[in-house]
Amino acid sequence: MWPIAGASKAKRLKWGSPQNQISWAYMKQLREKNSSMRVYDVNPYVEVYQFRDHLYGLFNQNCDGAGDVWMYLIKGPEKAMLVDTAYGLGDLKGLVDEITGGLPLIVVNTHTGPDHVLGNVRFDRVYCCDIEEQNIRNKCKPGAWDYLFDENGANIWLDFDRKDLPEYRDYELVGVPNGTTWDLGGGYEVELVWTGGHAAGHAMFLDKKGRCLFAGDDVCSDVIGCGGGPRPGGVNNQYCNLTTYRDQLAKLCRRLDEFDYIFPGHFVVNLENNLLLNILETLNEIIADPECYDYSVEHAGGQGGEKKVRMHKFVKGFGTIAYSANGVYPPEE
Repeated sequence: MWPIAGASKAKRLKWGSPQNQISWAYMKQLREKNSSMRVYDVNPYVEVYQFRDHLYGLFNQNCDGAGDVWMYLIKGPEKAMLVDTAYGLGDLKGLVDEITGGLPLIVVNTHTGPDHVLGNVRFDRVYCCDIEEQNIRNKCKPGAWDYLFDENGANIWLDFDRKDLPEYRDYELVGVPNGTTWDLGGGYEVELVWTGGHAAGHAMFLDKKGRCLFAGDDVCSDVIGCGGGPRPGGVNNQYCNLTTYRDQLAKLCRRLDEFDYIFPGHFVVNLENNLLLNILETLNEIIADPECYDYSVEHAGGQGGEKKVRMHKFVKGFGTIAYSANGVYPPEE
């Protein structure tokens, strides 16, 4: 993972787990050579890429050692939508307003995760899947950013000015059911599609007019971690497994005529819709035989740092699906 000469003000200090070669090479080429990339004065931490006339990718280096994260901004005829809020580093609201010309804004979350929800406090109202609402409340709270710094207050993973992180403030988080649709004006509809898997209430967002699917962390060119099993302290943990994701993805695969491209929350974007069929095929193989994995990795995790094993199976032409022993099937009632 040789350094990428990106344009963000933030600079990487160290990584956690390394990314695969394909994802890293893609991000290096994109960040160093893409002609649409722009950094706005209002927020020098975010690299803005214009992927369509109406669609912008807002690239953020992850404030911890995990993979860098995408937010997406859709400009409709009358309103705009922001998918995920990252850590809220810099003036995120000011950046969005400058890009959209001050259009009324709808903000949504794909799932719980500090790199997807801690920027919520930059906005007055945020929507999410109702299954995930309490998990997001438990994550986006006072002190949520403290783990980014050591005992002396120094940055651990990413070099940035601490004053540019937001401070927690109360905001309105609205949980909505699967299938909720927002109109950005003139019939420009975006639909919440619940998928489970990576998180209990993980949701994708289907831009019907732009024919794009914003897939969060349930699609990733590096590792699709949709089989982690119940998350400590989480609610609706029965949905954090491959079987739930497989069942919901099967429904989505019957709707491939409604979108053409997939924009995940990390790494390679603008993927063709038929990738979901390959992911579905791999999920079915694992569920039929959890021992069919291609390789496994032992790592420290959980309380006391006990060793855990994470299995990986390759998706045809893509990265891997990662799962643990308790993350294949729903827990027994």
